[in-house]
Amino acid sequence: MGIRALLSQIYASKFLRHALLAFLIVALFLGGIQLRRWIGESTRHVRYQHDIVNAFYWGSETMKEARRLSPDEASANSLTGFCRGYLALYDRVKHKAYNNDYGLDYPPLRLLVMAIWAREVRNQFPGVDDGHPKLVNPLLKINLLCELLSAVAIFLLVRLCLGRQSRATQSDSLSSLALQHRASICGLAAASVAWLEPSMILDAHGWPQWDVWIMPFYLFAAVAALKNRWFVCGCLLATGAMFKGQLLFVAPFFVLWPLWQKRWNRALGVLAGFISTAAVIASPWLLRTPAAWTALGAVTSFSSLLFLRRELPHRGAWISGIAGCATFAIGAFAGGSFAWLRVGFLYGSEHYPYLVISSCYNLPSLLSKLGWSLKDPFWSVHFGSLDFYLTLQWTLRLLYLGALAVCASGAARQVRDRDPRVLIAITAPWLLMFAQLGQMHERYLVWGAVVSAVALGVSLRLSIIHFIISAASTAMIVHVMLIDKKREARLWAIDLLKHIRGYASVLVLACVAVYLWNTLPMPAFQRRATRSARTPSLSLGPEPEEA
Repeated sequence: MGIRALLSQIYASKFLRHALLAFLIVALFLGGIQLRRWIGESTRHVRYQHDIVNAFYWGSETMKEARRLSPDEASANSLTGFCRGYLALYDRVKHKAYNNDYGLDYPPLRLLVMAIWAREVRNQFPGVDDGHPKLVNPLLKINLLCELLSAVAIFLLVRLCLGRQSRATQSDSLSSLALQHRASICGLAAASVAWLEPSMILDAHGWPQWDVWIMPFYLFAAVAALKNRWFVCGCLLATGAMFKGQLLFVAPFFVLWPLWQKRWNRALGVLAGFISTAAVIASPWLLRTPAAWTALGAVTSFSSLLFLRRELPHRGAWISGIAGCATFAIGAFAGGSFAWLRVGFLYGSEHYPYLVISSCYNLPSLLSKLGWSLKDPFWSVHFGSLDFYLTLQWTLRLLYLGALAVCASGAARQVRDRDPRVLIAITAPWLLMFAQLGQMHERYLVWGAVVSAVALGVSLRLSIIHFIISAASTAMIVHVMLIDKKREARLWAIDLLKHIRGYASVLVLACVAVYLWNTLPMPAFQRRATRSARTPSLSLGPEPEEA
């Protein structure tokens, strides 16, 4: 009775509730930091050193290029010399590569971060060995910041979707609480699970890798889309893609989403934001002459004059989009360099031409056991002397695009119905990408594992599936780390993870299928809507649009 009385007193006091919530958030934050430190220390003997060495090498190559292009050492060490070496590295790598094997597959912003990091390390430790780069902590702090931002974005995403839900789609859980309180509690639960996601922590602090850098951009892009800030959504997607190109695989989801709603201006807003942001980042390579910058200024001035005079809506987005398209066009015709695109993006898609790269639990892994390979012809058509072959690689890509269109259709429908399952539609692209496409690394499920934490705001069943996906993602990362540093004492674990790969692949595919199914209208929700129609509806905003 004493405990119940204490809980009732805490619930009745607003100050005590807020104090307890603040204590819980601080405890989760500090506990997560301590867990990351412990993971970093305990996995040091199995750390996948190759990625750290590779990052340090290309960062150092930027400084070497700066010294090559500078007249003296002082100029090479200046900020101007650093920028000169950074902007010239892509062209040098492209020109010196043998048989188009560049080695470098970093997009511009990731290369910039690695160059700054290597420069700071070299300044403090001039004689440091390439094979043992020191001061990796700055990169780990960037990982930590991105993990924290991802958890915050998931909290905002879940609270926003649950705060908008209609009475017909409300869950029976926490039904005694007010809607906004329920949304905040579910959002905090989802953010906590994402913050403590084991595969993300292992990937970012045990491996370590830089996969988590794109997570905040995708999640905040989803928040921007739900708030009808489509231009901002495109800007965030383009910025994230400049850190890691895999974001481009799921970015079409945000273009297809408004297209299913027949909101053409919104889809164009996403494209305008994406193109203009990409043009700004790539402009130092594309616009290399004063004439190119003058031409861009003329196009921007003319479009600004045209749109401002007509007082059209979303003028800023249209002007930015036109300026972005003009930047790429001028770069193509005025001697601009696209080496950053060829080396930083296209090479990455060709670097590993294999159906399965390592220990992956997905459809390509099952197909590889059946004897398939990435470039095998899946279907062929003959037109006289012309032969057309559709490879397995493109078959999987087309299937993925179809599934992505289904997710976008579900998101459009669920936003209209104020259905919280829009969170599942936002999660599904990452899961489908890993489950269907070839050339996937085992780490790439970590994105789906993090984003699927939003399922805690939808249903218990989908929340359980999130933890299965999380366990599968963690197991794949552990497998590769153990294989890289084989020890006799760990052979049993390596053999176990190898033998369960087929069963785990089927399990992951089943989980992804459930998430894809939940992006569609479901009879259970329709029956709930019919029952709730007999009771007064809860008004949360404007009425949903007609179909």
